[in-house]
Amino acid sequence: MVFCSLIRTFAPAMNDSKIINDPVFGFIKIPRGLLYDIVSHPLFQRLGRINQLGLASVVYPGARHTRFQHSLGAFHLMSEAILSLQQKGQFIFDSEAEAVQAAILMHDIGHGPFSHVLENTLISGISHEDISLMMMEQINRDLGGQLNLAIAIYRDQYPKRFLHQLIASQLDMDRLDYLRRDSFFTGVTEGNIGSARIIKMLNVVDDRLVVEQKGIYSLENYLTTRRLMYWQVYLHKTAVGYEKILVNMLMRAKELARRCEPIDASPALAYFICNDVDRQWFATHPEALKMYGELDDSDIWSAMKGWKHNPDRILSTLATNMLDRRLFRVEVHETPVPQERIDELLTQIAAAFNIPQSDAHYLMSLNTIQKDMYSTDDDSIDILLKDGTIRPIADVSEILNVELLSKKVRKYYLCYQRV
Repeated sequence: MVFCSLIRTFAPAMNDSKIINDPVFGFIKIPRGLLYDIVSHPLFQRLGRINQLGLASVVYPGARHTRFQHSLGAFHLMSEAILSLQQKGQFIFDSEAEAVQAAILMHDIGHGPFSHVLENTLISGISHEDISLMMMEQINRDLGGQLNLAIAIYRDQYPKRFLHQLIASQLDMDRLDYLRRDSFFTGVTEGNIGSARIIKMLNVVDDRLVVEQKGIYSLENYLTTRRLMYWQVYLHKTAVGYEKILVNMLMRAKELARRCEPIDASPALAYFICNDVDRQWFATHPEALKMYGELDDSDIWSAMKGWKHNPDRILSTLATNMLDRRLFRVEVHETPVPQERIDELLTQIAAAFNIPQSDAHYLMSLNTIQKDMYSTDDDSIDILLKDGTIRPIADVSEILNVELLSKKVRKYYLCYQRV
C-alpha cells in the first residue's frame, strides 16, 4: 500500500491554538485545524459525558473524571513523546506527528456509557475498539478524508510501526495517562508514575520503540504501579459489586422489553434495550452507530429514576440500589464458589423478594476475573543498553519479578442482594 498520498505538510503557528488547563499536566495546547476539529466533533464531545472509571466513585468519590479528559491527556503525552523522539534524531514528518496525535485523541471514542462496565450488556460480540474505528471513519467522512493517515497508523497498517506502538502497546500513551490521571483523581498516591521520565527515555531502534537504560527504574515503578491500581482501584470489590447491579438492571430491562412490557428510556437507550445489537447488527443497520453516538451515562441515570417506580419488583429493586447506594454484598474467593452456595443464595433471595427462583439470578452475580499486569506473549518492553544492545526488561531488571507480574491472577467475585 502506498502512503505517500496521505502525507501532507502541517506546520501551524505556535500561537494558533486553543489552551486547556488540565489538573494533571497543566496547560495542553490543541492546534487549530484538524486536531481542533476532532475535539470539536460531537462524537468526541460525547466523551465528556462518560466517566473514565465507570462506577469507581462509589469507593473513591473524586473519581468523576471523564473519557474526554483522559483523551486530551493522552494527546498531550503523545505530543511530548513525538517532540522527544524528534530531538533524538528520529525523522517524523509533521503530517505523521499530526496523524498519530489524531489517532490517540480518538483511541477511546467508541466507549459506551460507564466505559468498560457495559461491554457485552447493551451490545455484544463487538469491542469498543471496533466501534472506535467505525466512529473514526465517520469523522473522517465528515472532515473530507483528512484522517486517512491517522486511521492507517491506528490499524497498524503504516510502515513506521513504532507510531502504532505509541498508541497501543504495553507502554503506550493511553496507559501512561490513565495510570497517572486515575491516581490523581482517586487519591491513590501509590499509583503515581513518572510519565515524563519514561517519555524522555523513549527511543526507536529498527522501527521498534525502546526505552534507554536510564529509564529502567521508572519502568519498574510503572509495572508495579499498574498491578496495584488494578486490584486496589479498577477491580475493587465494592466497585465491582456496584457495577454488577447496573449490568443486571439493564439485562432485566431488556428481558422486560422482550415481553413487550413498557420500559421508559431515552430514544438512544430504548434502541439498545429493544434490539439485540451485535457486530452483524452494526453492519446491516446504518442507524445503529448514530444511536450509539447519542448514548452516554446520563441516559442510564435518567432511566433509573423512572425504573425505581416500575411495577416489576426486580427492576425497581435494582434501580433503587443504584440510586440510593444499596450495594450488593461481595465475597471474593480464590477458588470457584460451590454450586451449593449459589443455590442457597438463590433460594434465600427468591423467598425474601417473593419472586420465582428462576428470576433470582438478577439479584446476584458470579464472575471470574483474571488479569496479568505484563504479558510476555505481547510485544515486550525492550531496554536499549549503553553498549547498544537491546534486551527485554525481564532480562535486565534486578528487582522486577516479571514471572509474578505475567502470572494470570484469577479471583471469583460473588455479588448478591442483601437480604
